Amino acid sequence: MKLATPILIALALFAAAPSHALQLKPASADVRQADRDAIRDHIDKIFQAYIAKDAATIRATHAPAWIGFQSGSETAIQGIDAYMKDVDGYMTGPVRMTGYKMLEFHVIFYGDVALIPYVADVTYAFPGGTVTQKLRVFDVYAKLDGAWNQVGSDTQLHPDSIAAAMEDLQPMSPGEKSSLLAAREAVWRAWFENDAPQLAELIPPELIAIDTSEKWQTREDELAGAKDFAAKGGKLLRLEFPQTEIQAYGHTAILYTKFTVETEMDGKQTTLSGRATEMFVSRHGKWVNVGWHLDTGS
Repeated sequence: MKLATPILIALALFAAAPSHALQLKPASADVRQADRDAIRDHIDKIFQAYIAKDAATIRATHAPAWIGFQSGSETAIQGIDAYMKDVDGYMTGPVRMTGYKMLEFHVIFYGDVALIPYVADVTYAFPGGTVTQKLRVFDVYAKLDGAWNQVGSDTQLHPDSIAAAMEDLQPMSPGEKSSLLAAREAVWRAWFENDAPQLAELIPPELIAIDTSEKWQTREDELAGAKDFAAKGGKLLRLEFPQTEIQAYGHTAILYTKFTVETEMDGKQTTLSGRATEMFVSRHGKWVNVGWHLDTGS
């Protein structure tokens, strides 16, 4: 019996290999330029549909069983109906995408499936102006009925855009401002009322507090001070903040405040007015007071 040559063996193995195993071999866009261009055109079509707020085209350019994440998603979006519901706020709202610029675009193929990571600058028009955000996107495409369609995606803000948003002064909605001011007042009242559980919840372990004393205060110092005030019979009679200005950056807010506190101890009433600079951080959906500086200036 004649022995098979290595070439014949290789050909036999290739012929016997399951078709799906061959399809899973990666192929770059260089060897599938036509498919690469078709997908790029499809992605451009999606962008143009968002610019025009063309709901019908947006629906058509996403597969019925689409699954993935939008930039604000907390859970996976499953199905085209859920996807369209997620973008409904954009479609009916005042914000409009006005342009985009592709910064990076890559494609790799596995048979009739393509993975497409790309980075793009996207410009939006708001009633008050325009803003450009850099997006980091990972699309999944599949050839369905002979044509490429998007079957999944993960859209996120690029780290550059996240950093820029954290650095810029952030406007606060009336609701956000109200919750911040309520947290600030709760800290003061919890101290004067010696509400240790509430105070411990509102001021974190890393607290740094500066007031008229020489020593900078920790959370333990503030809890002890509240306890001592109550033990001496101290009572809060009046607490007012006649002026407050706020700066917000990312999850941090700085309050510049004028305050007036009226207390009573041993039958004697004392009024103290001054200024405060207070730092709050939004943590797990709640404002916590991470530091302050009080003085008795006018």
